[in-house]
Amino acid sequence: MKNHVTVSIAGRNYTLVADEDEAYVNKVAAFVDTKLTELSGDPRVTPLDVAVLTCANITDEYFKAIESQDNLRRQLKGYLEDSAHTKTELAELRRELARYKKNP
Repeated sequence: MKNHVTVSIAGRNYTLVADEDEAYVNKVAAFVDTKLTELSGDPRVTPLDVAVLTCANITDEYFKAIESQDNLRRQLKGYLEDSAHTKTELAELRRELARYKKNP
């Protein structure tokens, strides 16, 4: 079900339509509003420049988050492979120990 949520960004009201709940949409809008506010303090920067720079900054954060996520996935995959290898070693050592116990 689509939710229609009215939010305020940069002093203007927008009605956003989203599958997510109202709290999430408000969180997104507040984030964008904060990012816009960070760049809008300089009167020499036009509103369009603020919007473009905000988009660039958010996109930069997004790409860095994806890269971090990919790195964590690779790390986790390595840990899982190490764990599987260790499990195999342990099973082999247990079999070897059982053989020694049968034939000292």
